[in-house]
Amino acid sequence: MGSPCELLIDSIDEQLAHHLTSLAYDESKRIEQKFSRYKADNLLHQINHAAGLEVAIDDETHRLLKFADTCYHLSDGMFDLSSGVLRKAWQFDGSDRVPSADTVNQLLPLIGWSKVKLSTKHIQLPIGMELDLGGIGKEYAVDSVAKQCTQEAAGVSVVVNFGGDIQVTQARVNEQYWHIGIESITDDGAAAKLLKIKSGGLATSGDSRRFLLKNGKRYSHILNPLTGYPIEDAPRSVTVVASHCIQAGLLATLALLQGPAAESFLQSQNVQFWCYR
Repeated sequence: MGSPCELLIDSIDEQLAHHLTSLAYDESKRIEQKFSRYKADNLLHQINHAAGLEVAIDDETHRLLKFADTCYHLSDGMFDLSSGVLRKAWQFDGSDRVPSADTVNQLLPLIGWSKVKLSTKHIQLPIGMELDLGGIGKEYAVDSVAKQCTQEAAGVSVVVNFGGDIQVTQARVNEQYWHIGIESITDDGAAAKLLKIKSGGLATSGDSRRFLLKNGKRYSHILNPLTGYPIEDAPRSVTVVASHCIQAGLLATLALLQGPAAESFLQSQNVQFWCYR
């Protein structure tokens, strides 16, 4: 998952803890193996290297891609799985290496979810295009692990935390809350805010770890797929609470894509959120 992953279990049953941890590990590795763009022997690699040919997909893949399709249309094309190709131009490593306009412009023709042909059984990408599920993959894994933990341990509260993308299955014993901190945008290691959560999803998106800095200007890793350049005037960090982690993650990302209108966008969604600039 490219980040620290943990499971918090409100139980003193050591055998149950080992069982749920093993289950969580297996499920997260299954999803990573299937959908990570860093793997050279998985389904996503087949899709991205099919040279314009159709690739057969299963029901799970179709559901995930249909969710991405819905996100694309709801965001007016701003949430686009095909925009991951821009990583060939942008390396958000904290340096000052901003790519040239020519480098960015050469990649723009390879972006556009509307060019992808998707059916219940197949997907077909134009030659040169590729998909990157990084925008929803980790959140999907969190929700999937949380669902399995609920099925295996009804009545036990579990927190699934993959790099700050979180799902809380239910309230703790005696209806107690879990206390979860939002990472500060400063480098002091302190929490910006401490939240009390009984159940639901939580996700944070921002540029505290992935950015460029040149001539005093900070470039966020949240890219506009229509221009190929980072969104400007967006919050440094957005945290959203929703029913499920994948919903919270989507709303946090969509808010950042709104730039200066991030707060008003989230207010219109009637969700709890925290923005830091």
